[in-house]
Amino acid sequence: MPSQRKRNSRMIVTSTRRRPVRLLTLLGLLLGVLAPAQAATHPGQAALVREVARDTGKSPVVLNALLDGAKKQQGILDAISRPAEAMPWKDYRPIFLTEKRIDDGIAFYLAHRAMLEQIGRQYGVAPEYLVAIVGVETFYGRNTGKYKVLDALVTLGLYYPPRAAFFRSELKTLLELPDNRLAGPLDTLTGSYAGAQGWGQFMPSSIRDFAVDADGAGRVDLQDSLPDIFASVANYFVQHGWVSGGPVAARAQPDAAAKPITVKDAQPQWPLEQLEAWGYAPLHELDPAQPTSLQTLDGPNGTEYWFTFQNFYVITRYNRSPLYALAVDQLAKAIAAGVQQADAAR
Repeated sequence: MPSQRKRNSRMIVTSTRRRPVRLLTLLGLLLGVLAPAQAATHPGQAALVREVARDTGKSPVVLNALLDGAKKQQGILDAISRPAEAMPWKDYRPIFLTEKRIDDGIAFYLAHRAMLEQIGRQYGVAPEYLVAIVGVETFYGRNTGKYKVLDALVTLGLYYPPRAAFFRSELKTLLELPDNRLAGPLDTLTGSYAGAQGWGQFMPSSIRDFAVDADGAGRVDLQDSLPDIFASVANYFVQHGWVSGGPVAARAQPDAAAKPITVKDAQPQWPLEQLEAWGYAPLHELDPAQPTSLQTLDGPNGTEYWFTFQNFYVITRYNRSPLYALAVDQLAKAIAAGVQQADAAR
């Protein structure tokens, strides 16, 4: 009996000593399984994946795989710190109002005239403005961007504090877009350093809200479908308040006693006749009741003053810079004049 008690005692002691070892081993195995799911390649990735999965039902595993494949790009951070729109008008204008860009815009218009004019009639947007947008944005589709869209939006949304809220929202939207609103697999898309895609350089929220499947292919393709590209730009304009046949911008001439005017943005604020009363005269006849604003720019020959209207403001919804909107307007007018000359020469 005493020997049996000793054996039982040894068994109890042995069992008690081994239990912590087994528990530690099990805990280690669990941590080994959980660690890869908890690890994140980028700061804020886990929270972003949870939000997208919650809102769309998409697989967290698939979302994490997409984000794990994206890379922070220092070149993107460098590029956003030196936007062209920070230039004065005298330096910005020569970039976009070149002889080649005008001539190529005229040739493009003539080559695709039927489609462009049909879309123009459908949406009430003069087709030369549709051509000018893609002319300024991507030189008529030649330069749609070299950066992977995922890299761009991960870099700016998760590593660029000054505008992280905006770009994180665009990254979330990109991850939520259905496949039929993208030109290809999400991880293959390329675009600008800001994550804009296609000939018209649409951000993901613009693809979601304004892109159009104009060719009826069942997919929005802003890279290779000209009907989709131009109808999407036209729809963007219309949804932001484009006035069919309305003016965009017109030169103003101040007198010696003109009232200094500072504007916060390009939204029309006064009837034209009010600006005339303050000392700004139009160089050609305009509706005095037309709602307008005033842009003061540093031109090649000194200060330039421009009356700007609702359609100018709409173009600044596409890109907030008044320099951009004026470049689009002047390129569009040059293209329209070239098309008219080509017609007259026939």
